[in-house]
Order: sequence, then structure tokens, then C-alpha cells
Amino acid sequence: MADATAVTVEDLVAWVHRFSEVIAEHADELTQLDSPIGDADHGTNMRRGCRAAVEALEATGPEDVTGFGRAIAMKLISAVGGTSGPLYGSFFLAFGTAGGATHTLDDAGTVAALRAAVDAVAARGKAEPGDKTMLDALIPAVEAMEASLEAGGSLRDAMAAGTTAAEEGMHATTPMIARKGRASYLGERSIGHQDPGATSSWLLVRSAAETLAA
Repeated sequence: MADATAVTVEDLVAWVHRFSEVIAEHADELTQLDSPIGDADHGTNMRRGCRAAVEALEATGPEDVTGFGRAIAMKLISAVGGTSGPLYGSFFLAFGTAGGATHTLDDAGTVAALRAAVDAVAARGKAEPGDKTMLDALIPAVEAMEASLEAGGSLRDAMAAGTTAAEEGMHATTPMIARKGRASYLGERSIGHQDPGATSSWLLVRSAAETLAA
């Protein structure tokens, strides 16, 4: 069994800071992806929401994992807007709730909190794999993380596997017919377009790998 990694609240805050940076770098790309199948605002909305989340963390200075999730959940819901705001808000709120009133998570606790977060997104969005949504990146990612830990891998191994799976899931949305959200109104015309929500979710997982298991 690999040595356990201690993921602190400070690491979680660094994750959100990194995610905000990466979203800013890819905001135009996300908006371009959203243009043919959505409202052409995913990049703009995510950039605004991430900035609000960073500001909320700086203002509150959370001392435990639950406080971390609560500090940014409502900010994401109100600032991101559309369907993405409630989904990302649900993600972080569930992550914080699952993590609990502790300052540090071990490998299993970190992945378990991520599983709870992904399950919350699925419940909130009433979606499943193959619907051409952010879950097509998130579900393969957390499943790969769980499998890696069960095989005796470290959190770094699990995060690397999750990032690869999320990227593969993101690309797999391109040939799908959207069955949820605004893109679903297009029917077969949604084929050939990579889902912007799956793309920002891949960036979320990648950011976690860069900060939580560095």
C-alpha cells in the first residue's frame, strides 16, 4: 500500500485558486464550445463564478472541509448562473459535507468526498453517463480514482488516473446526442460538438491533481 497523502484545507483552497486560474486561461475556448449547442456563455460564467469562489474563501478562511465547501457553494450557484452554477455548487457543497469537520483528509477520504460530490451532481442534474454532460468526465474520473486506490496506488496515482479518464470522457462527448440541458433541444445537431461542461469538469479534475497530490 502506498503512503497516504494528507490533504489539508489549505490544499483544497489551492485547488480552487488553481481551478480559477485554469478557467481564466480557457474561458474563450469554453465559450466557443458552448456557442453551437448552448448560450455561448459557459466560459464567461465559469470565470466569474470561480473568481467569486476565490473571494469567498479569502473572506471566510475556512478551518475545516465542511466550511470550505459551504464557503463557495452558494457563490458558485449565484455567480455562475444557468445550469452550471447549481451543479458546481452542489459538487462543492457535497464535497464539504462528506469531508466533514476536519482539517485533513487522507487518500480514501479525499476520493470518497469526490465521489459524494459527483453523486450530488448526478442527483441535481438528473443525468447519467452518455447524456453529453459534465458527468461524462466526472464519473469516469472518480471511478478511475477509486480503482487506483483499491489497487494500492497513491493519491497521486489516483489523481493521474482520474485526470486521464476525465479527458477521455470529455472527448467522448463529441459524437454523442445531448439528452440534457439546452443542447438536448438540438437533437442530432448536437453531434460533433464537445460538451463545454465536460470540458470544464476535466479542468476541475486536472486542477485537483495539480494541487491535492502534488
